[in-house]
Amino acid sequence: MFPTAYTAPEVAAEITARSLIEIGAVHFRAYPPFKLTSGLVSPVYIDCRKLISYPRVRAALMDFSVQQVTRAAGLERFDAVAGGETAGIPFAAWIAERMGLPMLYVRKKPKGFGRDAQIEGDLKPGARVLLVEDLTTEGGSKIMFADAIRAAGGECGHTMVVFFYDAFPGTRDRLAAHGLELHALATWQDVLPEARKSGLFDAATLDQVEAFLADPLAWSAAHGGISAPAG
Repeated sequence: MFPTAYTAPEVAAEITARSLIEIGAVHFRAYPPFKLTSGLVSPVYIDCRKLISYPRVRAALMDFSVQQVTRAAGLERFDAVAGGETAGIPFAAWIAERMGLPMLYVRKKPKGFGRDAQIEGDLKPGARVLLVEDLTTEGGSKIMFADAIRAAGGECGHTMVVFFYDAFPGTRDRLAAHGLELHALATWQDVLPEARKSGLFDAATLDQVEAFLADPLAWSAAHGGISAPAG
């Protein structure tokens, strides 16, 4: 059920950042950069899916997630937890277990046969659903999944992720305009100082990461990507 030991958000962010580096989920590469689905390019990439193979790390981070979202939204704010296909599904299951709530998952598009369902599980009419995914970059998938929950008769006003890029302008505003409040354990601004302390990455690459975080759209344009996020 609910974790009882309180961890301050800044401490949770530091532990999350350090843990992601420790398990090899953090990748820095300026040449060639990583290409995102939007067409932007970036010297940073994070693979939160690796968390599923590290039970001690994932347990701590799921406890932090429950603390953060309930502190912000309230202990009785939600009736169900939904994971976005596919990366959000295990995180939603662990969070639902901790919160003592039903768990659902949301397909990227309707199934296409049988019930043609996009929501799997038992979504009660009017249920207040916490949407969970592993990360967000520009917020597009969160909006898509929230719209699917609403179309199926649920309410969705909050989304929880382990990691938020927090690099591209307007993401929180875009989500807020669609009625979604974003909660995240850590961002690149938390990871970068931990990466410098770790000694695992060369200084030149980390300097490129810092330049990207200062102006991601200009960095993308200068390195062969587009200069504005889609949508």
